[in-house]
Amino acid sequence: MSEINTFGGMMHISKLTLVNYRNFKNATLLFNKGVNTIIGENGAGKTNVFRAIRLLLDDTMVRAARGLDDTDFHRGIGRWQGHWIIISAELQEISLDEEIQALFAHGTGVLDAGEVQTATYNLIFRPNKNIRQRLAALQAGDIAGMNGILSQLSVEDYESGFTGRSTVNFADTEVYRRIVGDFDNALFPQEGDSAEIGSRIPTYLSVTKEVSLTFIQALRDVVSEFHSNRTNPLLSLLKRMSGEINQNLLGPIVGQVQALNQSIEGLEDVKKLRSHISETIYGAAGQTYSPTSLSIKSELPQEADKLFQSLKLFVGEANDGHEGAINELSLGGANLIFLTLKLLEFKYRNSRPAIANFLLIEEPEAHLHTHVQKTLFEKIGNSGAQIIYSTHSTHISEVSNVSNVNVLGRNGPTCEAFHPAAGLTPEAVGGLQRYLDAVRSNLLFAKSVLLVEGDAEAILLPLLIKKTLGVSLDELGISLVNIGSTGFSNIYVLFNDLRVRRRCSIITDQDLAYGPTDIQVGDSADTQEWKRKMVRSASSSGIRKIILDAEAANNRWVKPFYATHTFEIEFAAVNHQFMLDSIDDVYSQEAAKNEARQDFLSGQRERYGRRVLKMANYKGKGWFAIILGKRVTGWARTPAYVLQAVAFAHGNFSRELVYRILHHRLVHYLGQDGQLPAGLQGYWSRVLSYRNGEIDFDTIRNETFAAIQGDQVCDLFQAIQ
Repeated sequence: MSEINTFGGMMHISKLTLVNYRNFKNATLLFNKGVNTIIGENGAGKTNVFRAIRLLLDDTMVRAARGLDDTDFHRGIGRWQGHWIIISAELQEISLDEEIQALFAHGTGVLDAGEVQTATYNLIFRPNKNIRQRLAALQAGDIAGMNGILSQLSVEDYESGFTGRSTVNFADTEVYRRIVGDFDNALFPQEGDSAEIGSRIPTYLSVTKEVSLTFIQALRDVVSEFHSNRTNPLLSLLKRMSGEINQNLLGPIVGQVQALNQSIEGLEDVKKLRSHISETIYGAAGQTYSPTSLSIKSELPQEADKLFQSLKLFVGEANDGHEGAINELSLGGANLIFLTLKLLEFKYRNSRPAIANFLLIEEPEAHLHTHVQKTLFEKIGNSGAQIIYSTHSTHISEVSNVSNVNVLGRNGPTCEAFHPAAGLTPEAVGGLQRYLDAVRSNLLFAKSVLLVEGDAEAILLPLLIKKTLGVSLDELGISLVNIGSTGFSNIYVLFNDLRVRRRCSIITDQDLAYGPTDIQVGDSADTQEWKRKMVRSASSSGIRKIILDAEAANNRWVKPFYATHTFEIEFAAVNHQFMLDSIDDVYSQEAAKNEARQDFLSGQRERYGRRVLKMANYKGKGWFAIILGKRVTGWARTPAYVLQAVAFAHGNFSRELVYRILHHRLVHYLGQDGQLPAGLQGYWSRVLSYRNGEIDFDTIRNETFAAIQGDQVCDLFQAIQ
């Protein structure tokens, strides 16, 4: 990569605001110098963010910026007529070079007493001046008059323009109502153009001409990209080289090509073929209608640029000495070559004087080995440019600085942007960064999160939910993260109004004593230690619960859920038969098996609680969870506090999802004849009525409590708000 450009190459985008643009009703992305990452689910708007940046800063897209249309409006605003699309970039560290200062002071800068350090640059798509004046002339509250004007608007009544020196936050809804209009009350600004939106950029000034921007699109079909003259990166590089090569060196080569063409044309077989073609045409069409002349010529290119364009890239992947064309490479190999050439193209462009260099890379991970992904993007930050890439790859996100990450998420028809490190101290960011290096995929990529602290929960909970409810955590959009001994408070700090606005349930143990703790005369040493351990665990967990409850009290995105004792004990309390069935998988001696059976059959929490923990410690909690998992069926029960955590994390349960869960539960009640018992057939018809929208959730919930009282689904329905 080239050295940092001394002609102002440190200028960078610090903020991008999108208002009413495609997926985004109102979103702000924050960027830093160096490498920035945009992550998010499919359809979250990553591609549209890149397009917005390019509409502002890519000179190949300026014409497209002036051709926005009604399909570019965010669908969530309803009627688009009258509304504005605003794409606004805040640029920082403007070069102190006199010419650059003049550009931004007169073009896009925020005027102040000193040199311009921060500039704004906006693309605004809005109704033309005549329409805005007609709206401004309306009496306040004249809804009918407003609707009359708006109903006649088409995209032909809109105009695009670039402005600078804006002084407002376009993401502020109050600002939008003030400068655009209050559509609920038919109240529109009286002045023709508010100074707050900035001054129109003169046509003779162009920011895009002063910056260098390279866009590498998502790698869908690399072979076809190489076959296209428009997208082939090798061809672009060769064209550049053909214009730079010394013409004196090309002269002898061109002469050799000319001689080779003449030699080919002079071959005896070529002459014979020409003669035979002429004779055949004369014989078929006659002298009058035949061509006056006919030649067979060799057209090996004799111009420098065409000679270079005839070059093709051949690559060897194996150690057998064979080099194949691009279409012979593996998908990963072809993608790596394509990326390499595009990065080289960026390097060449980056070497020319520019006030800033930008590299946009869209989802580069396709078919690349995980080590290549991580290595490539660990090194790419040394280019001296601002780099922004979008990704689904957890491996790429692992090498991203959490302070430079924007998380995009869908909230109904609207996409939102989250900033995981916003408002955190450097110490907190550092701790979060170290943790996310290992589990970033389950947190930053998640729609909602369950945090657990042990292997048993991590192994059994996904299986229990799938078996008992008929839907997986993945289908519910919930990621389960085992934090181990990291500590919840270090992780759930991510989830709040300022950072990631997604639900996070904490599942943990209250560790209350499940047996007597007073040491009695005659207690064995083992029993005494067991009692002391219960006291210690209850004490430390009690303190932790107080802290957790206090920290989560004012955070609507985080909520803790507690096992009264431990997860293993809570599971055993509602799954005695599964515990009995697992005894043979744990113990080999009959005496130990019989003792364990008696403990579970006793029904005494003190006995079966102590036994299940002994079994877990004997096999190891993770392995014991795997043993239990083999026995789990749809008749197993998930502890109620876990279902409460799932209900909170998921949030709204759709009508179809509730139907699927009820259908799954009722399948367990089918008789051998494939029919429901007579007492449940009427209830099933009510379930169908609920699915069809004829009754509401509260009604079907109450009828479920009555029809299948004690079923697993009742615990879930109790928790759904």
